[in-house]
Amino acid sequence: MKPAVKYALGRLGLFLVVFAVLIPTTPLNILVKAMVALVAASGLSLILLRGWRDQSAEQFGEIAARRSAERERLRSALAGDEDAAVEGDRVTAADIVEHAKRPGA
Repeated sequence: MKPAVKYALGRLGLFLVVFAVLIPTTPLNILVKAMVALVAASGLSLILLRGWRDQSAEQFGEIAARRSAERERLRSALAGDEDAAVEGDRVTAADIVEHAKRPGA
């Protein structure tokens, strides 16, 4: 499972746990309980879900770096750099093969 999905589900789970604890214990309005649970779950996620947050941030950083490199390669190819254009053809061919190997593709 992707780290970002794990982190999002973990935050949702924390919210639901805190909300479930608040429902029978406090005489507040249901919306106030939901807001308190949201704030408490946000604070708890900073402490309890640090590893998953770091993994998802690393994953997003890698994606951003790949996109940035591809953008620069495309700019070079459009500027007339033949090597960048040939490299792009290789990347596209590798992506097609990789996509064909994925289950459900």
